[in-house]
Amino acid sequence: MKITSARKIDHIKLSIEKSVESNVDTGFKDVRFVHMSLPEIDLSDVDIHTYFLKHRLLAPLVIESITGGTPQAMKINSNLAKAAEDLGIAIGVGSQRAALENRNLIDTYSIVRDKAPSVPILANLGAPQLLDENAVDYAREAIKMLNANALIIHLNALQEAVQPEGQTNFKEVLKKLSEISKKIDIPLIAKETGAGISIEIAKYLKSAGVKIIDVGGLGGTSWAAVEYYRASKAKKGNKAKLGKTFWDWGIPTVASLVEVSSIRGMISIASGGVRTGLDVAKAIALGANLVGMALPLLKPATQDSIKVKRVLDNIIQELKTTMFLTGAKDIKSLRNMPVVISGPTKEWLIQRGFNIKYLIKKRS
Repeated sequence: MKITSARKIDHIKLSIEKSVESNVDTGFKDVRFVHMSLPEIDLSDVDIHTYFLKHRLLAPLVIESITGGTPQAMKINSNLAKAAEDLGIAIGVGSQRAALENRNLIDTYSIVRDKAPSVPILANLGAPQLLDENAVDYAREAIKMLNANALIIHLNALQEAVQPEGQTNFKEVLKKLSEISKKIDIPLIAKETGAGISIEIAKYLKSAGVKIIDVGGLGGTSWAAVEYYRASKAKKGNKAKLGKTFWDWGIPTVASLVEVSSIRGMISIASGGVRTGLDVAKAIALGANLVGMALPLLKPATQDSIKVKRVLDNIIQELKTTMFLTGAKDIKSLRNMPVVISGPTKEWLIQRGFNIKYLIKKRS
């Protein structure tokens, strides 16, 4: 139990103090909007509200799962939740495994619902925990802890493989996902943690009852990098080498988003290296229903909610400005804005068999 909590402290500390981002670009640089020199709308009229989990969000944003399960995380989650409530956006929590092991840590997660009573909150368990014989009970406890609106199952095979104490048994996770989807009354979200999700896996997840996929693509925080630093500090040379080798493993965010968004009926969340409101707009134009951020909010969240809100307010203003410059008056209009895809992202999509002409939508 103490090991899980200590690991979470390491994750927070390293993510703030070390360079833990991927060296591979997300793909957002390969996507450009067609500038609308005569937008025929007023910037002040741009409407960015959307709907998610039967809630009206004031912006198409989610504060991604970051932490919980250690006393230091309570302040972080409190500040993130306050910002989410004030801005009317969704929020997830980090893996709740620590609180299931040690009930004294429940408050580090439940504080999110206390501070954000009216927005969608996403509970969170790891894929390896589904293989426990008590997995359904764990899922129900995690949901109850937050009065959650959906349950994330995070798929972190890469992190587990390079982590010194990683759990690498992923056998029959899909079967367990299917079982749990039938036994809980809120939607399941499958979330990658920085290595992206392919169309093939997305199809499997849909067949198992997953309603929402958070792509968690390559280009943002690399958990292989985080575990590299942990293994180096612990003098575990073999694991450190693994972390360094797989630092940039995965499917870049934009490519993963296009793959997942091609699945009919799947709700998609774009995350992994999202850093600007322009990135948010590009993700929505490429099919994302929501867009998530984590690392840029972590350090501000160690201070106060005002600093978190300041980061998100900038993102929102950049999103609105992008929409104004494309003539998109609302989120529905933004989804139909033409984009140009080039570079490595175009090459990836062509080799993977996607119709670029279809993706590069034309305004009607």
